[in-house]
Amino acid sequence: MRVECQISADCSEPYAVLHISKMTPAIADAVSILEKEGAESFVLFGTRDGKIHFLEPENLALTRTEGREVVCYDKRKNRYILNRPLYELEEHLGDQFIRISKSALVNLRQISHVEASFNGTMELTLKNGMEDYISRKYLPPFKKHFGI
Repeated sequence: MRVECQISADCSEPYAVLHISKMTPAIADAVSILEKEGAESFVLFGTRDGKIHFLEPENLALTRTEGREVVCYDKRKNRYILNRPLYELEEHLGDQFIRISKSALVNLRQISHVEASFNGTMELTLKNGMEDYISRKYLPPFKKHFGI
């Protein structure tokens, strides 16, 4: 791949333009890194088995409220209790996550498949085998994101 960088004192905010024939995982990762450039630092940690674990958002599959707790599950179904409200996580986790109900966010890269369910909802299955429902309220944005 040919890469070109132009350094200019007149540039107040850096931006990148990519000319590609198709999106590949490597290009998607590069875009993700570039989008994070200059963004404020966000540290996410959760507790499990009495220990504090620092969590990488890309390793999370599902974040939701369960009772009075906000919890997340990683790729291996490990459950962590978080110290932040869901709306704040939604703001900081970025475009990699999408809200699927009033009480849940899902990592788009961890979705295995979706299928129609009862009452106009859709059942979502993650790569780690976990399942959740996309509520009717959040179904239109979900479909729009995927062009369905």
